[in-house]
Amino acid sequence: MKFEKIISAFGERSPSRIEDKPQREYAILLPLIEKRDGLHLLFQVRSSKLKNQPGDICFPGGEVEVFDATKMSAAIRETSEELGVHPDTITDVYPLDYMIDVAAIYPFVGKLEQPDTIQVNSDEVAEVFTVPLSFFLETPPAIHYVKLTPQPADDFPYHLIEGGKDYKWYDRKLDIPFYQYEDKVIWGLTARILQQFIETLKKA
Repeated sequence: MKFEKIISAFGERSPSRIEDKPQREYAILLPLIEKRDGLHLLFQVRSSKLKNQPGDICFPGGEVEVFDATKMSAAIRETSEELGVHPDTITDVYPLDYMIDVAAIYPFVGKLEQPDTIQVNSDEVAEVFTVPLSFFLETPPAIHYVKLTPQPADDFPYHLIEGGKDYKWYDRKLDIPFYQYEDKVIWGLTARILQQFIETLKKA
């Protein structure tokens, strides 16, 4: 192979994340609602009918589909489907910082103009509730930790690596934020996105 071939392969290429499998993409919306006491954030409780994370608290959203024109339109579509609101009532939508976890998560913040029209899709949503934005501005999350320890499979080829079974693996510590508002506990990925949103808002 000649060097010119390398240049042609990489010279105009844009870098992307190395993955064993195609990265799944999700878009979510942090819906803001105007109430008499100020702005509130809307959350939903996942239906017990769902296979993944039933009963967990999250923001509206879901997987970006091939027919979605943009990730923003995916977030609006999913919010409309889950809350039963017209897409036109979701306004002033802006992107937040995205994150790569088990999938690529693209959050957006927007305003829900007619919250009284909400009719949740009961197959996906058990209930919705709101929390004053001021609560999150004034209340930092509690941080707890999960230690992730590598566990090689039984057929891992230790004989091919220096140190064999005595190879020193490094644990990873995962920070898990928790917000508790009245009887609701917001934690995990939802809390991480929320925490980033609040930190950005404070800096602005």
